[in-house]
Amino acid sequence: MFAKRFLCGFAFVLSGFLLSSFQLPKKLEKKVTKEIHKVFEISDYNLRAVVVPSDINKTLPISIRPDNFYAVVQNDSLQGYLFIEKAPSKTAQFDYMILFDADLIVKKTKVLVYREEYGGEIASSRWLKQFVGKTTKSSLVYKRDIAAISGATISVRSMTNAVNKVLKTVGILHNNKLI
Repeated sequence: MFAKRFLCGFAFVLSGFLLSSFQLPKKLEKKVTKEIHKVFEISDYNLRAVVVPSDINKTLPISIRPDNFYAVVQNDSLQGYLFIEKAPSKTAQFDYMILFDADLIVKKTKVLVYREEYGGEIASSRWLKQFVGKTTKSSLVYKRDIAAISGATISVRSMTNAVNKVLKTVGILHNNKLI
């Protein structure tokens, strides 16, 4: 029992170190690591930045940088992908992440940091579950596919638009055989 806890703790620290090498802010690093552990049910993994040629990157709805899109790899086996970005809220921005499986299906969305006084309900796992199972062929429409939240209209629309852009971006990358 002690050995198992030690190994899990060591893997958590190690994966945190791996994430820090990709320059994630410390406050996001722990949350991202925790979600990767839960979603993929793995304790040791590597994040490999997805590199996109600049000519293709210019055509994408969301620009891919070395610090926002990664392949999640365990023992040279692709587990899925991690996308991290900011989206606008009423007067600030919030940080969010999307985890995809190896088939590019959304496994988890999470609001990592929400900086507004109102609208934080979009960070609710119950609301965010609406995005799980979406694919690069999905096109989400606010109030039709994605439920509204009273007092969080701007943030709900922003998250919906962000997920749509990420899905489209990932689809383009896949079609160009970059992922």
